[in-house]
Amino acid sequence: MTEQMQAATIRAAAQSDGSWLSALADWVVSLMEIIGPPGAAVAVGLDNLFPPIPSEVVLPMAGLAASRGSFTLFEAIAWTTFGSVFGAYILYFLGRWLGAERLARIADRLPLVSGEDVEKSVAWFERHGSVAVFFGRMVPLFRSLISIPAGVAKMHWWKFGLLTTAGSLIWNSIFVLAGFLLGENWHIVEQYAEIFQMIVIVVVVVAIVWFVVVRVRAVIRDRRERDADASGASDDSGSS
Repeated sequence: MTEQMQAATIRAAAQSDGSWLSALADWVVSLMEIIGPPGAAVAVGLDNLFPPIPSEVVLPMAGLAASRGSFTLFEAIAWTTFGSVFGAYILYFLGRWLGAERLARIADRLPLVSGEDVEKSVAWFERHGSVAVFFGRMVPLFRSLISIPAGVAKMHWWKFGLLTTAGSLIWNSIFVLAGFLLGENWHIVEQYAEIFQMIVIVVVVVAIVWFVVVRVRAVIRDRRERDADASGASDDSGSS
């Protein structure tokens, strides 16, 4: 099969419906047509920097291209993993640039959070950061964001790289292999990935709502206590 025929077959599979995800898949195919397997690395790297670009679509397309002979399965996994690590390092160094002190000053200016929260988060990450980075690379949304606290906590760059590579290699291999085996039916992966992503989003939303409710109640309680103290002090001064 010629390269033109391979590209046409892959593009037809990517355009199975008119959704924006199919448009994204078509763009990934075009990128791989132009620069080969490094195109998959570029797409996955952008997925790390812009979470709305779902790796659950990009990775199966790399597997599909490998199944059509555009490049090998090993190249697909290796290049997508390289893209994941490269994109993660950009956010990691962004976190290092921010630093805990600067982030704490920013938090002190925001409602419901404080610099103390940043200090506690950094302390937690220093204890559990390795587990968070490794497994975070396999959770939608957190796959990208986990790199920032790793940088803020100043995790050793080589340790971050090893954990990110290991977690990304597992995640990428699953989706690339799925695209390789499913071929034109790669959309099956998308369906299950969307369910998993929705579960994560619901959990995150519930956690945020819980955090906000707890903090608002704490603010109201502190305000009432201050008002009560001020009222008691006023009564004492009046009686004297």
